[in-house]
Amino acid sequence: MKAVQLGKYETQPVLTEVPDPVLNSPLDVIVKVGGAGVCRTDLHIIEGQWEQKSGVALPYTIGHENAGWVSEVGSAVTNVAVGDPVILHPLVTCGLCRACRDGDDVHCVGSKFPGIDTDGGYAEYLLTNARSVVKLDPSLQPADVAALADAGLTAYHAVAKAARALRPGDTAVVIGAGGLGHIGVQVFRALSAARLVVVDRSPDALKLASELGAEHTIVADGTHVQQVLDLTQGNGAEAVIDFVGEGGALEDGVAMLRRAGNYYVIGYGGTLSVPAIDIISTEINFVGNLVGSYSDLVELMVLAARGKVTLHTATYALADFAQALTDLDQGNVRGRAILIP
Repeated sequence: MKAVQLGKYETQPVLTEVPDPVLNSPLDVIVKVGGAGVCRTDLHIIEGQWEQKSGVALPYTIGHENAGWVSEVGSAVTNVAVGDPVILHPLVTCGLCRACRDGDDVHCVGSKFPGIDTDGGYAEYLLTNARSVVKLDPSLQPADVAALADAGLTAYHAVAKAARALRPGDTAVVIGAGGLGHIGVQVFRALSAARLVVVDRSPDALKLASELGAEHTIVADGTHVQQVLDLTQGNGAEAVIDFVGEGGALEDGVAMLRRAGNYYVIGYGGTLSVPAIDIISTEINFVGNLVGSYSDLVELMVLAARGKVTLHTATYALADFAQALTDLDQGNVRGRAILIP
């Protein structure tokens, strides 16, 4: 089969022929890829930022946002059948450890992460397992929802945490309304009655955020922190949901946060540096967010099937992966880029 493989860090991946995946376990599932999301994490992987964390042996196939149709199943698989349309939870988990038994799949002690530490979905076929496949509603097509497998799931995971802590009359600030952020805005509107303020450098991204339900949009032009403070009578927001995590976003976000507020970190690349006394004296909380659980993905697919969350996508053939990566890197993708084998 054809697959996009990374052979060396800081160099362009290549489209090459590799062996088809094979079933190794009774619970294995092989999926014919119908759509693979192109994520900024893929750029960070190529740059080598994940080299130490993943420990993956090169070359390998990247791509961790995947959906498609079941192609083969192991002898013990009962939840899906050949031909079923599915979206894949990004991790292949064991089901036996304490985290799995608590439903906290992302912290499985024996997990594999296709596209991060094992072969992923920039390919014609992908190996996963029965615990990772979520059967899609007939109204949903794999290519239309593929990026929800990571970007959408991560956004849902973070926003759902925030929504559980927010009350009507509270204010939440979303920093970044791009690929993850525009999903987060939709999830927020579906889950919370709190006031939503979106901050972004791009007027086009803010226009989309407004169309998706943000009450206030603010251009990040240097006055945005003060504008948020003005909207909140100088107190700051009860929640800041940061989909950027670099380029000054962290510093600005902390300045927008009220006392006892919660700062949800999703985007990364920068460094969070806050004096301990400031954290203690204001009782602010910093909450990390890594993907989400299987249950989070199931709930997100319910919102997608009901039309509450939709992806704005740009599609590329698998052979055009390099253009998709370039467009993403240069900020030319509105929403999410999707590779279609």
